[in-house]
Amino acid sequence: MDKLIRKAEVLIEALPYMQKFQGSIVVVKFGGSAMEDPAVTAKTMRDIVLLHAIGIKVVVVHGGGKAISAKLKELGVQSKFFNGLRITDGETIKVVDDVLHNLTNKALVDAIKECDGKGVSISGKSIMRAEKLFSEDPETREKVDIGFVGKVLAVNVNPILDALEYGFIPVITPLAVDFFGQPYNVNADTAACEIAKALKAEKLVFLSDVPGVLKDPADEKTLISQIHIAEVPRLIEEKILSGGMLPKIRSCVEALEAGASKVHMIDGRIPHSLLLEIFTEKGVGTAILKD
Repeated sequence: MDKLIRKAEVLIEALPYMQKFQGSIVVVKFGGSAMEDPAVTAKTMRDIVLLHAIGIKVVVVHGGGKAISAKLKELGVQSKFFNGLRITDGETIKVVDDVLHNLTNKALVDAIKECDGKGVSISGKSIMRAEKLFSEDPETREKVDIGFVGKVLAVNVNPILDALEYGFIPVITPLAVDFFGQPYNVNADTAACEIAKALKAEKLVFLSDVPGVLKDPADEKTLISQIHIAEVPRLIEEKILSGGMLPKIRSCVEALEAGASKVHMIDGRIPHSLLLEIFTEKGVGTAILKD
């Protein structure tokens, strides 16, 4: 009986958060090695279906870097990166397009359906307009051509809103096209931020294989539970925020300035971390706040 009572108490504890976020849009970026584990993926999609069932409008944006690298290796193509971005030549963009749509996206939509949820695939190519993105040599500051990698210029939110209106959970690939229809690979973190910004989402949650922002990357006990955007310049200067985290953080700041109340970075490998982050005061990762 005590266990049953505790279960009821957990629901009562979550009630204020359910009421607060009912009808709100929450963008979830799912990536890293967390999504390479079928068991983690299944549990995460079940949590997303639960959020949907209580009236939270969940939009999923996914990565797929490891699956892309595996496919390229199978084809005898070596994966190359520059400043954390995949160098994407003409052959690679075809593989990226194929893997993201026909393997990664399909698997997530199927996982949602297995939980009796209504998942629907939306290609980033149908909603995101992009231009070619150049990287920068950290020493010379010169532009570096990294191929068909795109910078998002605009997001057409209407297909996403239509899917939400009809009770679906949109699952979106991080691809975009330019004005001539050329596909571009878009960093999934950046794509999620741009989509959250365009939707004016209540929350943006990054589910990956890291616990959040760490003062010491080698020590998970140094997790920073909250960061206010006013602190970001100092954390960059102190190199606590560096490397691949920088474009993510800058995009997060833009999402907050566009209307999101919080951005969360959490470890998707922790069971029900998404629910813990949304339905508890303390949460389990790093929350980035506007004020």
